[in-house]
Amino acid sequence: MQQKIRREDALEYHAKGRPGKLEVIPSKEYSTQRDLTLAYSPGVAEPCLAIAANPEDVYKYTTKGNLVAVISNGTAVLGLGDIGPEAGKPVMEGKGLLFKIYADIDVFDIELNTKNVDEFVRTVKILEPTFGGVNLEDIKAPECFEIEERLKKELNIPVMHDDQHGTAIISGAALLNALEIVGKKIDEVKIVVNGAGASAISCTKLYVALGANVKNIVMCDSKGPIRADRTDLDERKALFATSRDLHSLEEAFVGADVFIGLSKGNVVSQAMVQSMAENPIVFAMANPTPEISYEEALAARPDIIMATGRSDYPNQVNNVLGFPYIFRGALDVRATEINEAMKLAATLALADLAKKPVPDLVNMAYSTDNLMFGRTYIIPKPVDPRLLSTVAPAVARAAMESGVAKEPITDWEAYESQLARRLGQDNRISRVIINKAKSNPKRVVFADAENLKVLKAAQQVRDEGIAYPILLGETAMIRQMIEQNNIDLGDTPILDPRAPEQDALIQKFADLYFQRRQRKGVNAREARKLMYYRNYFGAMMVESGEADALISGLTRNYPDTIRPALQVIGREPGVKKVAGMYILLTKRGPLFFSDTTVNFNPTAEEIVEITELTAKAVEQFNIKPRIALVTYSNFGSAKGEDAEKMNRAVEMLHQRNPDMIVDGEIQAHLAFNTELLKQNHPFSKLIEEGANTLIFPNLSASNIAYNLMSEVGGADAIGPILLGIRKPVHVLQLGSSEREIVNMVAIAVVGAQGK
Repeated sequence: MQQKIRREDALEYHAKGRPGKLEVIPSKEYSTQRDLTLAYSPGVAEPCLAIAANPEDVYKYTTKGNLVAVISNGTAVLGLGDIGPEAGKPVMEGKGLLFKIYADIDVFDIELNTKNVDEFVRTVKILEPTFGGVNLEDIKAPECFEIEERLKKELNIPVMHDDQHGTAIISGAALLNALEIVGKKIDEVKIVVNGAGASAISCTKLYVALGANVKNIVMCDSKGPIRADRTDLDERKALFATSRDLHSLEEAFVGADVFIGLSKGNVVSQAMVQSMAENPIVFAMANPTPEISYEEALAARPDIIMATGRSDYPNQVNNVLGFPYIFRGALDVRATEINEAMKLAATLALADLAKKPVPDLVNMAYSTDNLMFGRTYIIPKPVDPRLLSTVAPAVARAAMESGVAKEPITDWEAYESQLARRLGQDNRISRVIINKAKSNPKRVVFADAENLKVLKAAQQVRDEGIAYPILLGETAMIRQMIEQNNIDLGDTPILDPRAPEQDALIQKFADLYFQRRQRKGVNAREARKLMYYRNYFGAMMVESGEADALISGLTRNYPDTIRPALQVIGREPGVKKVAGMYILLTKRGPLFFSDTTVNFNPTAEEIVEITELTAKAVEQFNIKPRIALVTYSNFGSAKGEDAEKMNRAVEMLHQRNPDMIVDGEIQAHLAFNTELLKQNHPFSKLIEEGANTLIFPNLSASNIAYNLMSEVGGADAIGPILLGIRKPVHVLQLGSSEREIVNMVAIAVVGAQGK
């Protein structure tokens, strides 16, 4: 199912807070007068003079070496056509966002109000001192060809028109692997290309560079096959003119081994696919509607290898697999251009990566433990953390070998370490959790549905296929809020526990609750009365199998929400204390904090249980927990109740879990500063990588820490995640945003999948 995006949601996303998607963040200190005199006058004169003496020092003292211009004139924006430079700006900002999150490349987007090729080229040329590279975007053919060709000749920095080359590189990798799987040789296969625009021309050129025989290629445009006897061909189409007597796309399909679709949706029939050779390869890459749907293609030919541009089917040809890493490699060796050798290197690196064992993080995202090279996995997934460390070095090496690298890399091990440090796992883990939830959505009860944020979050999880929401609350009020705020929840069930039509369910739940609690001071009348409260009703829905998870707490305090869950659902076997954990998404990767919500002043024994629960939860995200028990003391350096308690807890954890990476008691900063830790405490289990999980001595410390990290440190928070309860119940903090609610729902769904 394709993800549904509502117009109102898209407009709100781009307009909320600071309009747009990019901002400039200072990278140096600026808080004191001395900082400012160094940043500007008079201190700034020194780097200016250094650059004047040696222009290459611009890379040493300015952002140039990590700054790419995304430049467009808005003449071919996505599938929207010539909508102009202003209307194209949101797309260029979005491209900048992808550069940053996938490869840590800074971007200025530049929209030019011209359709004149000379004017476009001159404008970009005189901007060269500012940028380390230029990404041309959404420029219509044939102008895009001339603009790129001229800029590559006239500029001394890398230039690439991603619309042309991105799809070529990704689909080229996929084609090599698909041919390997079916046992065919690229120089022998018959290839049909539908579409003759910038992307199609570039793709076909790359396939030829990979070994395809031009004589075996048939390219079609809107008038049919491009034959040598046609008189309307420009020089680019003429390169692929065929001498075969073909007059339609249908005729071209007969006996073909490969179809490359870069045209429009639904132009290929099942009969055309059935006419192809044995083990056909079909890349239907028109977006959002492929030339033939995935289902129709597989129904027509069970022996097919199919790829699309869609994320909801296997083998997505996605440009984000290429351009961030290609520019990363080019920038890191100060390449003067992105040449054919570098594009081929990216293609081969992607093809090779797909054959390697898939990391647990990627398997988790797609709810499998055996994603492997084969018909439904011929190119890597966008969430694969190895892309940066695989494609960028391959491109950098190719730049060096082809003689266009001005700053060659000499220490490759150090370079790969540098790449690893550039990006934390913050955004990636969020995507992994949501992708895993989408793979098997569950029924989630929202106990606080009389809240606009909750309703908007419910719509989002429903639209994205994360969960099937069930709303609890006064039906008339919820329907009124839905109507007034233009929310679309379709046939999502709305249940009011106090409504007469729920009487039978109330009695069923009351009977079940009474059976469970009759020896704990609850009588039948009280059991029925409690079921009118949404937290009890929702918890009982989960316990009785009417739902799979419960989300509550946005408008109520934590104890009032957690108590019904404990009484109705109960703890996991062997668990004495439940705990609350937050995931904080930071630049250094995700950090896990416990216990942040439940236990006021746990004992050493309870700290041990909280730590073990937290470690188990972290492992569910396919992350190895590295745990620090933090306080004000370092390994006995100070006395006091908290320090001694954490020290005893560490001793017990070492005895109970000898393989667990856990240490303390330790001050929080030292848990991350591995150099300082090695110098002063070389015996610590945390000296290699530092901590990613912090256990606090009491609720006060943990609550202060995660709130400071969230509000002042700018870390996004997911949580609190309730640990140790038998079925997924999560309690939202007061003031949770719509995004935070969606993240919690995804966590709940993943938990329900595991249960």
